[in-house]
Amino acid sequence: QVQLVESGGGLVQAGGSLGLSCAASGRTFSSYIMGWFRQAPGKEREFVAAVRWNGMPSYANSVRGRFTISRDNAKNTVYLQLNSLKLEDTAVYYCAASSKLWGNQDSDYDYWGQGTQVTVSS
Repeated sequence: QVQLVESGGGLVQAGGSLGLSCAASGRTFSSYIMGWFRQAPGKEREFVAAVRWNGMPSYANSVRGRFTISRDNAKNTVYLQLNSLKLEDTAVYYCAASSKLWGNQDSDYDYWGQGTQVTVSS
């Protein structure tokens, strides 16, 4: 069992930056793929980024070059740095853990955090 707790959301102006963190419980954190998803009002949840145990990242096209995912296995924490934020980045951001070899779909992930709100204003 893995419990995930996100933090760092908030209100930021367009063009600004924000950092999200996700702290995980459990001794096997390093064995999980860690991902970030987001859900905007009226839309389905979508993949944002994921990182393998060795730090290798993958990004959705909409955030590549602006967002950076990283992890610290010693601290059981995964991070998402959001730069050059746009209005369309407004959403609830969820941290997730997967025991699969790789995945960028909801169904690939076994554990989810409660979400943290990111609001980008003009």
